[in-house]
Amino acid sequence: MRNKISAAAVLLAAALTLSACSSGEPAPEKPGSAVTEVTPDDKAATVLDTPFEKPDLVLTDTHGKEFDLREQTRGRPTLIYFGYTNCPDVCPLTMNNLAVAKKQLPEEQQDELRIVFVTTDPERDTAEELGSWIKGIDTDIIGLTGDFATIQAGARTLGISVEEPVKEKDGTVVSTHGTQVVAFSPKTDQGYVLYGEDTTVDDYTADLPALIKGEKP
Repeated sequence: MRNKISAAAVLLAAALTLSACSSGEPAPEKPGSAVTEVTPDDKAATVLDTPFEKPDLVLTDTHGKEFDLREQTRGRPTLIYFGYTNCPDVCPLTMNNLAVAKKQLPEEQQDELRIVFVTTDPERDTAEELGSWIKGIDTDIIGLTGDFATIQAGARTLGISVEEPVKEKDGTVVSTHGTQVVAFSPKTDQGYVLYGEDTTVDDYTADLPALIKGEKP
């Protein structure tokens, strides 16, 4: 059975729990902050009965050019993830899983799909740094950087908490952020499916053909 949940419930969940992704030891949880993390019983996909609007984000891509998220992904199946290049585990795993699953699609569908990686650590993740990191995963991934406050606000509209990176006493930089992937329909441009950090390549491989058509997985 597919798990269904409303966008309002997702936002409420985001007020209760927060995941840390760091380049060292995890940061402690902070009261009142959270990440949207919903775990279905038997499927990776969580289908929202009230979809999210696509964030109104205008950022900078890996070529140093302005990228209007809404305008430049309009009518395209789009997967969005917020993370950072110095993350030691969840971020590279998630992006690699998406890249591998995408390669299983027919070439025409690969060309339709947009995978967007928005940094949560823009001070270190410059356009050049993002481009270099993405090149090692899949050059078709769209990497975006920009003003932290703008990125944080955009993530919040999807129930994703992003905290400003903190430098620990030992020099470790901790970026605490949500770890879910949000899928947007090419039919409505709304975010209607969520995936958590435990989603596997097989899960994405099974669901991508439906997501590309704007269907429920």
